[in-house]
Amino acid sequence: MMNLADNIYNQKTERNEPKLKLWRYAGIMLTYKCSSACEFCYFNCSPAQGGLIPIQTAIEAWRGLKILAGQKAKIHITGGEPFIYFEHLARLLAASQKENLGPIDQIETNAFWASNEKNIIERLRKLNNLGMQRLKISCDPFHQRYIDIECVRRLATIASELLGPDRVLVRWREYLDNPTAIKDAPPDRLKELYVSALRKFPCRLTGRAAKRLAPFIASTAIENLAGQDCRSAFLGARGVHIDPLGNVFSGTCSGIIIGNVNKQPLQQIWQQFNPPRQELIDTLFNLGPYGFAEKAVKFEYKKRRFYASRCHLCYDVRQFYFDKSSYKSIIGPVECYLDC
Repeated sequence: MMNLADNIYNQKTERNEPKLKLWRYAGIMLTYKCSSACEFCYFNCSPAQGGLIPIQTAIEAWRGLKILAGQKAKIHITGGEPFIYFEHLARLLAASQKENLGPIDQIETNAFWASNEKNIIERLRKLNNLGMQRLKISCDPFHQRYIDIECVRRLATIASELLGPDRVLVRWREYLDNPTAIKDAPPDRLKELYVSALRKFPCRLTGRAAKRLAPFIASTAIENLAGQDCRSAFLGARGVHIDPLGNVFSGTCSGIIIGNVNKQPLQQIWQQFNPPRQELIDTLFNLGPYGFAEKAVKFEYKKRRFYASRCHLCYDVRQFYFDKSSYKSIIGPVECYLDC
């Protein structure tokens, strides 16, 4: 396990100043491909997306997190939809067992595949034997526009019986207990349901959510976002997400590349992560999305009348730079900006 003083930014801060936290969790994105194209997805995942993380890339990242956080390291598998590539997922877990990397904390799914009881039991038993600690099932109005609620209910019931209720997480259980008819809702009703869901269960407005959902609830003038820097977001993030291409995103800040595990071990990315010294990230770190937007105006960025949040503003400016092919080493990959 590493120490805070092993990071270059921390070495230059005063004793009483906030430090960059050790990364203790990593979400390994098996793929950008998904059976759904949920409006709230901050990775723009959909059936039209692709990518599949090589097992060795995932194992090296897992090993790096163990070096960073020791026994406190936690890995979860996400996507996209991991169960689209179930056999690849199983091979990854088998490889982690062979490397003695410890159990997988959780695996996420939208339950699209859970139409057959026998198949559910076979897959859950296999994952259980391969060290899965918890199964996390997505359940909300955004997913249920695409996924039959009965698949979610079936998977949650069988998983609770087979694994035990403490090892099954449903996000959101409240919605599963009282779902809303949404699949064939007309546009006006759909908007109403989405706005209600956003108020009850706030989500990060980046990726597709910034494009599809944020306009529904945007009511904050850009001037009111001034002074909201991203210092604590970068320093306080206790983990990262790693996409199928090896790109590393701090916390859930999808589309801001802070390193790539195919080029540098994860522990070294943490050691050398120095936000004020990285182009573009320095602006977000010190000035926040408002300062980011003010700089973009010089390159003809057009401010919107209202924004839903500072994350919405940040993504909107990044989309502007992505479309201009600027900051390619940081603003990417294409999957995080191309809504398909």
